[in-house]
Amino acid sequence: MNMFVSSFMFVGLLTVALAHFVWALGRTWPIRDEKLLAQTVVGTPGVERMPPRYISFIIALLALAAGIFTLALADHDSGGNLMNISGIGLGLLFLARGIAGYTAWWAAQFPEPIFRLNDRRVYSPLCLFLGVGFLILVALRLS
Repeated sequence: MNMFVSSFMFVGLLTVALAHFVWALGRTWPIRDEKLLAQTVVGTPGVERMPPRYISFIIALLALAAGIFTLALADHDSGGNLMNISGIGLGLLFLARGIAGYTAWWAAQFPEPIFRLNDRRVYSPLCLFLGVGFLILVALRLS
């Protein structure tokens, strides 16, 4: 069961990592231009450009590291209590981001309509899935 959960989580995180890596290279895939991409994935008021490329690269590395961590978390014998605590921390972080996406405060911070639509349909549900996944993996390690 734990490999099933971690594998699905890894696919989601790898997808996020690959998209950010492509953006770090200066590409706008899958959107046709930078302004529309920024409105879609950044969502701040009046956004015209993507953040600096190094930020996308750092996010790509963090997403890949989180994906690798999910695979390690599926192994009951690795990492001990530090891995369990880290898994709980990541789970709570992703849950907080997922829940925040449905709040009025978040909508005020990121009001771009394209971002709002994608946040409610993709970004926040993915974060909720990942948060629950991390907590499930820790619970399976402790059982």
